[in-house]
Amino acid sequence: MSNIYGKNIKVSIFGQSHSPAIGVTVDGLPAGFRIDFDELRTFLQRRMPGQESHTTSRKEADEPEFLSGLVDGVTCGAPLTAVIRNTDTRSSDYDQLRDVPRPAHADYTAYIKHGEARDFRGGGAFSGRLTAPLCVAGGIILQLLETKGIYIAAHILQIGDVRDRGFDPVSAGDKDFLVLSNAGFPVLIADAGERMLTAVSKSRKSGDSLGGIVECAAVGVPAGIGEPMFGGMENRLAAALFGIPAVKGIEFGNGFAAAGLWGSENNDDFIMNGEAVKTRTNKHGGILGGITSGMPILFRVAFKPTPSISMEQASISLSRRENVKLTVTGRHDPCIVPRGVPCVEAAAAIAIYDALLDPRGHV
Repeated sequence: MSNIYGKNIKVSIFGQSHSPAIGVTVDGLPAGFRIDFDELRTFLQRRMPGQESHTTSRKEADEPEFLSGLVDGVTCGAPLTAVIRNTDTRSSDYDQLRDVPRPAHADYTAYIKHGEARDFRGGGAFSGRLTAPLCVAGGIILQLLETKGIYIAAHILQIGDVRDRGFDPVSAGDKDFLVLSNAGFPVLIADAGERMLTAVSKSRKSGDSLGGIVECAAVGVPAGIGEPMFGGMENRLAAALFGIPAVKGIEFGNGFAAAGLWGSENNDDFIMNGEAVKTRTNKHGGILGGITSGMPILFRVAFKPTPSISMEQASISLSRRENVKLTVTGRHDPCIVPRGVPCVEAAAAIAIYDALLDPRGHV
């Protein structure tokens, strides 16, 4: 089923934007792991709506209620299920969308797939609201990965035409991760963050929206994780990351820039670093042949501008089969990228942890 991810662990996300609750079941977590709920709550707050002027005004506490899988805060080996109650829905804001789909949203394709039975309120099962339970699962798995010396962090690389500096492909880790952990806005250069927020504010005032790029690094992942062909680490990361609504592209290492380089410019020389095999540079983004090389996994994720904008747009009436004009109402993010940062970390954590559980070959 499309709402289930994983080979060794199964992450199943359920609910709709305006259903009574949304939630997640994670099957395959090890027994005996004590979850740090304060750390999990802090992580979920980074994605939570209604906190800043650059996010939707919909206010949800996003406090997970665990129904199974825990005894006194410790995983017991049973599937872990958590629900998050939806408490601030305004379904009437979406009445017109029953007949008039929003451009660039899933309204039309959901109608083609499910007909009148679809849940059009707030985007239904296609809503970014479903990233809240994704972050519950990912937030827990991030803690599990840290016990294995694996750390994941992401930042906003770009919003509109404003750009932050990127991670160092070779030495990404403690220094930049510490900067991000202390930052109120997830950028490495504070001035870039201020200019991004100014751009988002302008887009909100004009009734428009902005897209952007999130860059993510995973450090401490050992060499030898992943498989060639369809089981590659890039494939597994991409499958999880494309589960985040609004994600339209992913590149690893040099990504598309590699298409304009000579082989001699794009190759990474192997070197010995003490007893460890490393590469002098990291243009491959930590993955070769679908298998991790031991260098930081580095990738960038492109988010499209929020489709729900208040400017008048052209659409159609599904019932009358004629062209109409649409002005979207309701509460929406002028830029989804800031709240997308923890979602990228969560999806990456799930994919990497799932791959870590594969049988290992020679190391």
